[in-house]
Order: sequence, then structure tokens, then C-alpha cells
Amino acid sequence: MSQSYLIKPDLEGEYPTIDYGKGIYLYDVKGKKYVDASSGAITANIGHGVEEIMKAMTLQASKVSFVYRSQFTSEAAENLALKIAELSSGDLNWNFFVNSGSEATETAMKIAIQYWQEKGIETKTKVLSRWVSYHGITLGSLSMSGHPMRRARFVSLLEDLPVINPPYCYRCPYGEIPDQCHYSCAHELDTAIERIGSKHIAAFIAEPIVGAAGGALTPPKEYYRTIKEICERHDILFIADEVMTGCGRTGTMLACEHWDVVPDLATLGKGMGAGYTPIAATLVSDHVMEPILKGSKSIMSGHTLSANPQTCAVSLAVLKYLEEHQLFQGVEEKGAHLSIKLKGLQKKYPFIGDVRGKGLLLGLEFVEDAETKHPFARELQVTQTIIKIAQTHGLLLYPAGAGLDGTNGDAILIAPPLTITHQEIDELIQLFSMTLGEFWEIIKKRNGVVK
Repeated sequence: MSQSYLIKPDLEGEYPTIDYGKGIYLYDVKGKKYVDASSGAITANIGHGVEEIMKAMTLQASKVSFVYRSQFTSEAAENLALKIAELSSGDLNWNFFVNSGSEATETAMKIAIQYWQEKGIETKTKVLSRWVSYHGITLGSLSMSGHPMRRARFVSLLEDLPVINPPYCYRCPYGEIPDQCHYSCAHELDTAIERIGSKHIAAFIAEPIVGAAGGALTPPKEYYRTIKEICERHDILFIADEVMTGCGRTGTMLACEHWDVVPDLATLGKGMGAGYTPIAATLVSDHVMEPILKGSKSIMSGHTLSANPQTCAVSLAVLKYLEEHQLFQGVEEKGAHLSIKLKGLQKKYPFIGDVRGKGLLLGLEFVEDAETKHPFARELQVTQTIIKIAQTHGLLLYPAGAGLDGTNGDAILIAPPLTITHQEIDELIQLFSMTLGEFWEIIKKRNGVVK
């Protein structure tokens, strides 16, 4: 290939050129096949090359692809909003369509602040969050993110919004045992609110299952009910960042449903367009919309391509495909099958410290010593090494952060398309076992272990 002027994640990295995809597989221009075990960036929920989605694209493009939201609405946007309202729990009936998860979480932050302004309370301007979290890369969403490595270059521009520890059961900061604990990590929010003052706080935002920052950190059963009770008691809104977990990834439309909690606002992204189009949404409950409808009657946010009919038509086709093929219903069982296989590998390879997650969003944390949970040295680049080895075997994995400090630790996410079959899961496991075996040989050689 001639000189490339495309800015890639690693400017000196060599990237295969992809040719086409079908189902859980991707094929590069040299004909190599890859099992997409991470759905790209936990995005391709319905797999690649789905004919129904292509037809929806073509049909909408034959009508109109773009109208500006301050001039027109469209059937595609109206029908998508209605479909999401039907699928979502509680009174999360209103939708603000944007182009990415970062925009969705930042819009949720703005709506939460505006909600209090419309009620005549101007002091509630902060949206608190947790450490070991990731809510996006724009300045507002990054301010809410407790991801030290991604914050590092821009600290001087960011707000200090992460204030409490995550529900990190494998490395509980309080030394408690999951489901036998006192939910100290949740009650920490109570203390933080008392210190800052609820009169300054508009909302609290959290990922139901922490993805990129924590490798599928999954809270115990009463965690979110405790969080919601604290928020309500202090008159603070609860925002669920479902950009990664929403649209069936864990077996339900919103992952919050597993904890029997309905947030005041929620965000969708990734699986909402399933990689076929860039689209995301901020979901707003009736009770949050009420003072805005009675007041200014306008939400102060928006983007040129928000709610454009082309992306809305594609997203609607994706959601209909999920419904018609009953993909939500199979996620829990497939996830359980995959989890059992991964825990089998954990018994074989002592550097797998933890296997966690829910549905088809599973994480593995790698440690140098399983007994002490001591992480590998950062300079070893364990996560990157495992991902590179996997790719040579035709397996695509997603890197994730780990460790309470958000800096020292290694983890990956395994989150294949929801369409994956049991046979394909077994193929995934076979390739992953080969990857781990090759990495294990590297570790033993480094430690001077003779076969």
C-alpha cells in the first residue's frame, strides 16, 4: 500500500485491510478469517453482513438520507423513538438521538443539569461518577470518566467528577465478600454526597457493568438498588450508561433490569446501530421531561446529524432484527456456556485471576500471582501481547483496564455477536486456548521454567 494518511490508533502499527464480514467472521484482503470475539468494540451485536439491514439502508437512501432536526422530523426517527420506548423499562419514553456514546453521556449530563434549572434550582451542576469507569472521550464525558490513563493528557481541562470506588468484587477495596457484604462501595456515594453537598449535585452516572475501564466488573445483587435509594434520598438523578451493555448485550434491553432498577436517564450506543451506522441515544424518563415540557420546551443540546433518517432507519432495522430473531432470549444461556468454557481455561492457566460478567459481556483479568492477585509489571504489556497472539490465530479480543488504580492491571473483554452458536463458541474457545498456551510458554521462558 502507498503512503497512508489515515490516523490510526498506533501510527506505526500495521493493520490488516478488511475485505468483508459474515456472521461472527471477518475476512481480510489476503483471505485470512477472524473470529470476531469482541464484536469489534462490543458493537456488532447482530454480526456482520446481515441482508435485512442492507435492505433497510438502501430503502431509506432511495427516499432521503438527511434532514436537519430543527426543520423536519422523519418516519424513521419517530418510529425508532417509539420502538426504543416500547423496549425500555419504566417511563424511559423520550429519546434524544446523537452519533456516538460519548455524545450520549454528555447529553445526559446536560439534560440532568437542565432538569434542575427548569425546576428553579441553579446550584445542581455536578454529575458524580466512579473511578475505574469510562463514559466517553469528549471533555464532558471524559470528566465523568474514572479512567486515569485516558484522562492523563487532559487533566487540566477536566472536572474532578469521579468520587467513589467501583463495585470491584475481585479486588474489593473493603475486603468484603460478594453477596455477603455490606455494600460499602455503594454507601461510599452517601458519604461523597454529604461531603460535597447535594445542593451542588445534579446526578450520578454509572455503567451497570464496567466495560473498557474494568473488564466487565459486575456488581452484587443489591448494589444498584442501594445506589438508587441513595440518589432518591438526596434528590439526585441516576444515569445508567448503557452504551456498551444496552440493546441485548446482557440479555435485556437495559442491563439495569438485572438489578430491578429503572434509571432516570440512560444512554445507548454501540449495539444500537450494531456497527452498521453511527448512532446513539439519550433516554429520558417522563418525570425528568416534565419540568422541561412545562418550562423552556427545548433541550439545550444537538448535533448536525442528530436523528437523521438514514441512521435511524438502520438502527430501527437492527432492533427489529433483534426482536424477530429473539436474540435477547438466547444471550443468558450462550453466555453461561461461554463462561463455563472460560472458567475451564482458568483452571488450566494460573495467570487467569478472574472470569466475570453477564450474558455475552465477559471479562478476564490476568495476574502474575493468582493467590495474591498481584498484577503483571506494566512493561510486560500483557494485555497487548495476548491480543496480538490471538490475532495471529484469527481471534479478535478487546483490551480492558484492570486494577483499583486503573493503571496497573491487565484484562480483556470477550463479547461476540449475540448470533453466535454453540459450535462457534467452541471454535472461539479453541483459538483462545491456543493463544493462552502460547502466552504461557512466553511467561515460563521469562521465569526460567524448563519444560
